[in-house]
Amino acid sequence: MQLTDTKYIQNSIPSELKVVIINALDFYPDLADVTIEFKLSENIRKSVMQAQPKFSTMFGSRNKRTYIIKISRFFSLKGKVTPIHMLPKNVLIGWIGHELGHIMDYLNRSNWSMILFGIGYLTSKSFIISAERVADTYAVDHGLGDYILATKDFILYQAGMPEKYIQKINKLYLPPEEIMYLMENKSLKD
Repeated sequence: MQLTDTKYIQNSIPSELKVVIINALDFYPDLADVTIEFKLSENIRKSVMQAQPKFSTMFGSRNKRTYIIKISRFFSLKGKVTPIHMLPKNVLIGWIGHELGHIMDYLNRSNWSMILFGIGYLTSKSFIISAERVADTYAVDHGLGDYILATKDFILYQAGMPEKYIQKINKLYLPPEEIMYLMENKSLKD
């Protein structure tokens, strides 16, 4: 892989995360012609990363939508603020791979379906659980299972997150055992 690969030219990629973003994108050849803006953000409400369609592109053809992945510039690691790019590479690839899984899900949705998705995500815990499972499943199906496991291990056991946050993660996202089950099923299909 060359970091100057032209298939990523349409994507805006922060320089400090270029290697991990391109590594994650390489698992998603279906996204080669999709415009994705990766933006470092000072404050993302209640999360570290967030994928969504760019509002201004929501009213045209879904084939011309632009997507944004917001990435928090900083991460609280064991109570200390750490620049996000200082996290382990495999953790960042898994995290970005999960967000790219959301974009894979969005590709097949009409504009109306995307509006309903947004409403569901804001109002229903069961909808959030379903959406997060879909994103993890896309990531595993695209070969990112080990990276997703590394991300989950990091969040649950290494980052020093508050117990309340860990409980939230355990409720909303696939547990490591289910990720491993998906990985086993994928290897049987391949």
